[in-house]
Amino acid sequence: MRKLIPSWIRIPVAFLIIFAATEYFVDSGGKPAFIEYTAVQLFLILVLLILIAIEGVIGALENVMLHKLDTEAKARFLEEKELGYKFTWIKETYTKLLGQKPIEQEAEIVLDHNYDGIKELDNNLPPWWVYAFYISIIFAIGYMLKYEVFNGDNQIDELETELAEARIAIEEYKKTAKDLVDFNTVTLLTEASDLKAGKTIFESNCVACHMADGGGGIGPNLTDKNWILGGDIKHVFKTVSEGGRSGKGMIAWKAQLKPAQIAQVSSYVLSLQGTTPANPKEPQGDIWTPEGDAAAEVN
Repeated sequence: MRKLIPSWIRIPVAFLIIFAATEYFVDSGGKPAFIEYTAVQLFLILVLLILIAIEGVIGALENVMLHKLDTEAKARFLEEKELGYKFTWIKETYTKLLGQKPIEQEAEIVLDHNYDGIKELDNNLPPWWVYAFYISIIFAIGYMLKYEVFNGDNQIDELETELAEARIAIEEYKKTAKDLVDFNTVTLLTEASDLKAGKTIFESNCVACHMADGGGGIGPNLTDKNWILGGDIKHVFKTVSEGGRSGKGMIAWKAQLKPAQIAQVSSYVLSLQGTTPANPKEPQGDIWTPEGDAAAEVN
């Protein structure tokens, strides 16, 4: 196999395989690993030098062995080496695409022009240029039919489509990115894991004012139907995040808790509705109903 593939192909192919493997296994986020990490750059440079060195060493060993062979063995070795694939098709393809006459046949296409000994050849256009011109004509016809006849999407249409897709993607991302939740997007959490996390947050931060069972102390009773600033998930979330009434309400917890945590503790607070605390505080505020929620949104 080594005799069939020259070194100038073996080295790049081996290097590209190692390069691709490095990019696949090294997690570098959105950037290529060789750009993100200097160590990867040094590794790839070292690999390339080693591959070149290996080829050089093998070539040197072959030369040493060749000189130690007798005349018959040397001739046999050189004959086997000459049988290796020479990739002559590359040269042949290049010659065909160039479309030139061999230098021995140039006399057939010499024009009757002579400029101080400089003669002009009547060469045809190179085939690669002619093929490229034909391809450009076919492309132009297809382009015209798509955009001028069949009204294909132009750049403005494509931009609007991509923007619409981006908006949808952002909304989908917001549904799963809990820490992007806010007053407008928060929903009541009912999963046991969320309520358990909310209870932990409540017991760590809220029991001093609302008691462990939510019955109320300094703060209002959280188990009855009366609410001062609104009793649905959106208003409870906003109250916890922004704080209560100015001068006499609770502090804003948005500096200490993440949005996801505020959603969890707010959902836990609402889960206390209808429970029976040991020493419930008298009701404060107004009885909250869905109608009250709608009226608050209108106001």
